[in-house]
Amino acid sequence: MESKPKILNENSHVLEQWLLEEASLEWLQHILSRKRGMRNVSTSSQPVHSGQRLSSLAHQETEVSGGAPAPPENVSQSFSNETDEISESEERAFRSVVPRSARKSVTSDLFHQWLSAHQPRGDIRKQTKEISGVISSASLKKKTSSRGSIEQNDRLMELILDISNELDIDVLCHKIAVSLSSLAKADRCSMFLARGPRENRYLEAKLFDVQPTTTLDEALARANTERIFVIMGDGVAGQVALTKEHIIINDVHGDHRFKPEVDEKLGFSTSAVMCLPVCNYEGEIIGVVQLMNDRNPGFETKEFSETDVKLMERYLTFCGIGIQNAQLFEVSILEYKKNQLLLSLARSLFQEQMSLERLVSTIISEAKDMLKCQRCTVYLLDLKAYNAMESSFFHVGHAGQSPGVSPSTSSISVERAIPPSFGGIEFIIQASGSESELPLLQAQSDSKAPQILAQALEEISFQQAWEMEGQGMRVYTQHDKELQISRRSKIAKYVAYTKEVLNLNDVASWLGEEPFVETAGFVPLNMLCVPIFNGNRDVIGVAQLINKENNKKFDESEISLFEAFGIFCGIGIHNTKVYEGACKLMAKQKVALDCLSYHASASDGDTEWLVKAEIPSAQNFNLFKYNFDDTPLQDEETFKVTIRMFMEFGLINQFQIPYKVLCQWVLSVKKNYRPVKYHNWRHALNVCQTMFTVLKTGKMDRFMDDIEIFGLLVACLCHDLDHRGTNNAFQTKMDSPLAVLYSTSTMEHHHFDQCVMILSSEGNNIFQGMSTDDYRHVMRILEQAILSTDLALYFRKKDLFLETANKGEIDWQGDKKELLCGMLMTACDVSAIAKPWELQHKMAKRVADEFFDQGDMEKLRLNIQPIAMMDRERKDELPKMQVEFIDVVCKPLYTSLSESFPWIKPLLDGCIDNREKWADLAEKVEMGLTWIDHDTIDKPIEELVAGNAESTDFEFKVETLKNSSISNSSSRRESAISKKNDLKLRKH
Repeated sequence: MESKPKILNENSHVLEQWLLEEASLEWLQHILSRKRGMRNVSTSSQPVHSGQRLSSLAHQETEVSGGAPAPPENVSQSFSNETDEISESEERAFRSVVPRSARKSVTSDLFHQWLSAHQPRGDIRKQTKEISGVISSASLKKKTSSRGSIEQNDRLMELILDISNELDIDVLCHKIAVSLSSLAKADRCSMFLARGPRENRYLEAKLFDVQPTTTLDEALARANTERIFVIMGDGVAGQVALTKEHIIINDVHGDHRFKPEVDEKLGFSTSAVMCLPVCNYEGEIIGVVQLMNDRNPGFETKEFSETDVKLMERYLTFCGIGIQNAQLFEVSILEYKKNQLLLSLARSLFQEQMSLERLVSTIISEAKDMLKCQRCTVYLLDLKAYNAMESSFFHVGHAGQSPGVSPSTSSISVERAIPPSFGGIEFIIQASGSESELPLLQAQSDSKAPQILAQALEEISFQQAWEMEGQGMRVYTQHDKELQISRRSKIAKYVAYTKEVLNLNDVASWLGEEPFVETAGFVPLNMLCVPIFNGNRDVIGVAQLINKENNKKFDESEISLFEAFGIFCGIGIHNTKVYEGACKLMAKQKVALDCLSYHASASDGDTEWLVKAEIPSAQNFNLFKYNFDDTPLQDEETFKVTIRMFMEFGLINQFQIPYKVLCQWVLSVKKNYRPVKYHNWRHALNVCQTMFTVLKTGKMDRFMDDIEIFGLLVACLCHDLDHRGTNNAFQTKMDSPLAVLYSTSTMEHHHFDQCVMILSSEGNNIFQGMSTDDYRHVMRILEQAILSTDLALYFRKKDLFLETANKGEIDWQGDKKELLCGMLMTACDVSAIAKPWELQHKMAKRVADEFFDQGDMEKLRLNIQPIAMMDRERKDELPKMQVEFIDVVCKPLYTSLSESFPWIKPLLDGCIDNREKWADLAEKVEMGLTWIDHDTIDKPIEELVAGNAESTDFEFKVETLKNSSISNSSSRRESAISKKNDLKLRKH
């Protein structure tokens, strides 16, 4: 019995080899659990043993390494519970498996976080845990473990740490391939990575035929020359990728899964193959490694064993995590570069909008540099059709159809499970008889392509093309022969017609031609072609990338990037064309404005007449009275009235206004009023005269400076310029151009713009003698005063003004001055309500007629029922509506102004007097004793019936009531019988 431990101690490597190769996992777990049971009995009486020291050591190392999470609790317990006293050499060996502070990396940290935060999932995790756990326990448990096993573990951990820092996918795969060849003592190693969507994946050879001495450059050069794709389930690698189970074939020529054509194409003679899956930490297949030994005549060929498999699987567990991290890093780098490119393109959109050529040159230069190709070309469709957008884009009420190709939605795109390669050797590994399952590699496989190409050549034409080769830019027009006969332009027309991305392996083959050489010996081999869309998803151009550097293929990420480039290019082209169209329209508008200014401005003859005319005094025109009446005056006299008001305030000398300029401006303002029934030049004159009277007679000039007086007088004369006889609501209902330009206070903004236009016209700038600050000040007064005539703004500011005025003596400066000026403008605008009755009812008739015309247009053009004040059929309600208008708007305003400024009280008195007249008239209308169509309004119909009044110049309908009484002896009272008579008076 005593000899058995001695024999085992002397031959511990034999025991370890037997445990690794022959002992089952269940048996090992059983032995370990018994050992733990025996140890637990003496745990409380034993000092801290080396296993605990080892656990503490691992914890300290973890903290030094940057705070990476400690291994899972069960792993540390297995070390502490299953380990006897360990020698210093064994402790150093264990140190080698702990992450070192000198090797900080994303991969290492991510792996340790995964160990501590997740339970292992999938077959690969379970297998890794079982094998590594057993090996580690066995290695640390034995006092006299074999030196070879420790060296193997050290070597394995060095390789793992070497790849844990690497995030470059090319370098990482090369390191893995070289390390696998070295570990397995294989002649060659190939690595395949999984590509394509989950439902249609395939393998692509990342590195092929890598030997232990192969350098990275040599491996990448061969990978770029020899393109190998493997269908899932086909061949040895495809079967491993599909099943995630390793395969060992020590005699490949006796196994149907091995494809001898690979050896034939590459000139090898393979004898043995070991193929293993590479999975990520979720257990998904991300690649396959294939180790091969060559058949060398005269030498013994090494065969692969299950021991090799276990060693490879231990290493590949970490390789899978490293590859996934490298792929994620590669994706993030591509996304960063893509975002930088798109940001640069977006910046170019705003910097180069004034020139289409500069814009296209900028963005295709950046795209060419980003995607590393020989040439980049942008084709633009016939923009003569695009220019037709100008009128539709800027014509109100019509949505223009953007130009561009709007083909049928039939798609000729080809689903590619395996992307085409470009140049070099290419072959696909697939099972015999499965050609029908092989996805199409190129669009030329579509039988409809020739037909579609013929249609595209007939219907599509390009106006311009920009091509960049190196740093040079060439521009082609539709008249250039090169653009007309170019084979690449044919492909661009095809893409414009189909609206599909086209990724070609062989340009000549797709066209059904022999390989061709273009100018200067350029040979287009491969091409990525995308349509350029505008905002309406219409094709306005096509972008092409030709011949990617190193003959590489355009992969999915590059296609996505180039599609994004196409979107930005489309936005840029669209914006630039719209900007060019806007510039043309602005030029047209300027020309039209010059014409209008010429025709809207007073003639030199009229101006000379007014300059020479004598201007009567203010008393001759009764300018200081609130009952001013313009009806006896001729138009020529109204001009003199206006000049006199400016003279009375000394504005001509104060602001150095050339007298001729003032005369021409007055005539131009009158000329820009339309001949509508009420809001015309005469209304503007009356409003200006009321403001003059308020300032002079009402002594409001005490609260104003000269610039404010000047601005208020000009605002009164211009406050209804170009009035169309309709209000803001009508403009909005009609969706007129004015309503589009101004969403609020539509007509008031237009009046102000017309005022500015006249002032900007040659010979009409009455503010030309002012300083910059004074000019800015007077223009602000002018704008605020004109906008204040919008009654909607009055109702919003009325309460604030009443509240301010009711506070007593106020310093009317700053915002309060602006509020006061606004109220004065409203008071003057509605001052017709305070005129003597003879004038007031005439003006009311004109207002009513203008309102009724608008109501008629609403019925005719909008098919809506107008409001009461604009409904001609309800004209008899005018007196009642006048009373309401006085009570709601005029009386509160005049009352408040009169209380603060007593000299304005005549406006309130006139308003109250007219209210009594309108109220009396409303009662008569309600009793049927009068009508509203008569010129004198309040003349009773009895006078017309009796023949005491003339019935000329009007047409109306009168209803009268005649009562007859029947009396009898019983004094009974008979009810009146009404008889209706129609009386129609016509104009003779």
